[in-house]
Amino acid sequence: MAVHILLLLLAVSVATADEDAFIGVNIGTDLSDMPHPTQVVALLKAQQIRHVRLYDADRGMLVALANTGIKVAVSVPNEQLLGIGQSNSTAANWVSRNIVAHYPATNITTICVGSEVLTTLPNAAPVLVNALKFIHSALVASNLDHQIKVSTPLSSSLILDSFPPSQAFFNRSWNPVLVPMLNFLQSTDSSLMLNIYPYYDYMQSNGVIPLDYALFKPLPPNKEAVDSNTLVHYSNVFDAMVDAAYFAMAFLNFTNIPVMVTESGWPSKGSGSVLANDTTNQTYCTARDGADPKMLQAALDWACGPGKVDCSGLLQGQPCYEPDNVIAHATYAFDTYYHQMRKDPAACNFNGVAAITTSDPSHGSCIFPGSLGKNGTMANITAPSLNSTISDSSAYKIYGSGSLRSILTVIRLLVWGVVFL
Repeated sequence: MAVHILLLLLAVSVATADEDAFIGVNIGTDLSDMPHPTQVVALLKAQQIRHVRLYDADRGMLVALANTGIKVAVSVPNEQLLGIGQSNSTAANWVSRNIVAHYPATNITTICVGSEVLTTLPNAAPVLVNALKFIHSALVASNLDHQIKVSTPLSSSLILDSFPPSQAFFNRSWNPVLVPMLNFLQSTDSSLMLNIYPYYDYMQSNGVIPLDYALFKPLPPNKEAVDSNTLVHYSNVFDAMVDAAYFAMAFLNFTNIPVMVTESGWPSKGSGSVLANDTTNQTYCTARDGADPKMLQAALDWACGPGKVDCSGLLQGQPCYEPDNVIAHATYAFDTYYHQMRKDPAACNFNGVAAITTSDPSHGSCIFPGSLGKNGTMANITAPSLNSTISDSSAYKIYGSGSLRSILTVIRLLVWGVVFL
């Protein structure tokens, strides 16, 4: 039964004393062999799953979930975000059609407006807060704003310098969106939704993060990561990232917004995209067309710093200095990192500003890693020495995003709960 329901289980605590910790699942219906909604709901009931998040507002699923008591989060897909964020009436119609028509028979408790919008659909970022407000206004008009909360899942890669957690802060280039968004969440008693994938931290840490630390395996006290500011010991990446979210909000003076982890998981099998593993074509990692220059610069800074890319070739007078612009320099750093990581697709994302291509970006005397160059000889790259420690906060920073989840055969799961410090 090929359902987008995944079972990577992580316990979390919840906001109110009268609600126990809970685990839920994500359900996507964009599949060629999707079982009938009644079969999906029967599976949920058989597994005693009491919380689900739909990646859309599929009518069949909403009807099948009616009168089951299962708590449901309904999503506004990213492709509908621009329309809703630009029109109050469009948002009202969406709520009428997808929420009011099914509530209260279907126990809808949450609306997720988009998913990882800032990192996967940055052109919609200017209307994200409006979309949240318009959806909420429609709930107010239907007298459902107390029963149904509104938020938007964010990628944890928005949190920079995430270890130690007490030093974490959000990518400042997104503050014009994040501050009003956090104001909205605070005023409506809603949660900050965060997608946390320890896999990305592990894969892109260049060996700094031990595998056991990412997998929730027991660690001896002397192997635990310690926040030198709070003296809190962390035995896993997940807990550290949740705390980092709280500190990042506190950095912006928001201290009473709970964190809800809306996705977590680990690849169940597979090694990457078809393109990245195509042995008939050499592949490269380049800056994505139209990428935000500020995001490119941030990713470039990370690659040449914590990412341990040798960027000396970008210095003035060196072969890859020209053209002297962030797109060209980022492409060099991205591709070098991508080859250091043995062309793992997860290593070519950088918050959505990079993409895998078969076009050799080499030019003139600037020969990129993996290029056959002018003489047909492949340029080699040596992986950097991994001499950092887990306490190195800069090395803990990653630039992964959600693209790998659509590439690998991943059982995606919602770890769905509200976590407090």
